[in-house]
Amino acid sequence: MFPEEIEALAKAVITAALENEMMIATAESCTGGLVAGALTAVAGSSAVVDRGFVTYSNEAKNEMLGVPMDLIATHGAVSEPVARAMAVGAVAQSRAGLAVSITGIAGPGGGSAEKPVGLVHFAAADAAGVVHQEHRFGDLGREAVRLESVKVALTILLSRLTA
Repeated sequence: MFPEEIEALAKAVITAALENEMMIATAESCTGGLVAGALTAVAGSSAVVDRGFVTYSNEAKNEMLGVPMDLIATHGAVSEPVARAMAVGAVAQSRAGLAVSITGIAGPGGGSAEKPVGLVHFAAADAAGVVHQEHRFGDLGREAVRLESVKVALTILLSRLTA
């Protein structure tokens, strides 16, 4: 179902989470649940995947994750502060000790000079704090931006689990 690289990353995340006895949550916007889908495609993932939030709208980010609407209004949904708030909210609204969030512009439309198609913000939250990454994939096409985002999110999870 997923490309081999994503399947391998997802298996590595599940293995590391099992070894660390760490529950995981995802908070996804532009990926629409693909990260949670990749994780739950791995046998045994139910032991460590708590839940996935698909928060495509600003209202969903606010209602499900507690992202303040004024934060979204000030910085935009596709921003570092919102990605960080999404990750923190996913931990707060779940039984997970680690969450990853993704918010971006997959395209083909919706971009601007300041926030072009292919701009994606990622964050992860756990007991050690919150980390953020910004990636500018370019206008690769919607599916490619989404799949690249899944790879980055899984890599971030793996790095937090093996730190």
